[in-house]
Amino acid sequence: MITSAELIEVSERRGAHNYHPLPVVIHEAHGAWVTDVEGKRYLDFLSGYSSLNFGHGHPKIIEAAREQLERLTLTSRAFYHDQFAQFCTGLGDLTGKDLVLPMNTGAEAVETAIKVARKWGYEVKGVEPEQANIIVMEGNFHGRTTTIVSFSTDPEARDNFGPYTPGFRIVPYGSTDAIRAAVDANTVAVLVEPIQGEAGVLVPPDGYLGEVRQLCTAEGILMIADEVQSGLGRTGQTFACDYEGIVPDIYVLGKALGGGVVPVSAIAANRDVLGIIHPGQHGSTFGGNPLACAVANAVIDLLNTGEIQARATKLGEVLHARLRDMVGKGGVVQVRGRGLWAGVDIHPDLGTGREFSKALLKRGVLAKDTHGSTLRLAPPIVISEEDLLWAIDQLADAIYELQNR
Repeated sequence: MITSAELIEVSERRGAHNYHPLPVVIHEAHGAWVTDVEGKRYLDFLSGYSSLNFGHGHPKIIEAAREQLERLTLTSRAFYHDQFAQFCTGLGDLTGKDLVLPMNTGAEAVETAIKVARKWGYEVKGVEPEQANIIVMEGNFHGRTTTIVSFSTDPEARDNFGPYTPGFRIVPYGSTDAIRAAVDANTVAVLVEPIQGEAGVLVPPDGYLGEVRQLCTAEGILMIADEVQSGLGRTGQTFACDYEGIVPDIYVLGKALGGGVVPVSAIAANRDVLGIIHPGQHGSTFGGNPLACAVANAVIDLLNTGEIQARATKLGEVLHARLRDMVGKGGVVQVRGRGLWAGVDIHPDLGTGREFSKALLKRGVLAKDTHGSTLRLAPPIVISEEDLLWAIDQLADAIYELQNR
């Protein structure tokens, strides 16, 4: 048997260091639990940053993938295939939009939305050539492509990757007044995460998304909602925008759309927006491939029952109630989030977020830090309430140990 230590050593020696993983090597996974190469089990409390909303190896998703693997996996978009129509119809109906444009990763979907917004600005709104601008938020995370890091405010994501792509205006997250002040005649869109995941699961002020929607409508600009992490059941609604009853002009979707099996992403918009894209102007060899569509169709079927959203709501109430009880008791400073998704700020005197992640790892819980002493908690929505409460107990024990070391 090859040990975890041996596999980590080779990975560190031969792989580029663009990630800093926790020292665990996962071999197998089912539902909310994973097993390492030595046979130790861990409760997954990260879900691949919301990619595994339905857990590891959901039987309906795996069945759809297995059936498709045996028939057809790739045609490229040079031809039609028999899963594509159902995918576009299903995702269009789920979002309430006319058209769907599939890609693979979340970053690709964001890039697609940016291109569509710019082209719409020139061809429909009449923006001056090469002058389109898009308003974005401080603390944003939309991916790590060259264009996207051009408007990142995270030095690690941005520094030394210039020259940067122009055409973006950065404003404080949660301030509609700041957006209004940044709008001019060449503004084509506002790009916003309904909840900022990478920034620490930051929930904007009540009414903010509704105000952004109203402002975009009044100014004749597009509202683009990046629901890659917040969408598809994670918050207890199908989309985080649903909490304020608003519908963006463009949904950006990914992660959970692939069911934890294959990369699937897409944007969805009405014909008056997405209809400006014509053959040869955008695409991807693997975007919308038969395997991806078959998996996504199974995901959409699960979401259409409403059961996953109801479960995220119910278990989210349990999660947040227990976490709120821990605030102000010497360890937890603040808790944020919605549904089965939480950002937990640990007192920095106790240690870094990575130290807490390692302490949880030792106790059999997989979580990940972000920005100093903040932990992101996002277990698979299929987790049992018993396992959920056990994981929170492990967090409390880890805090107690670090307080008394």
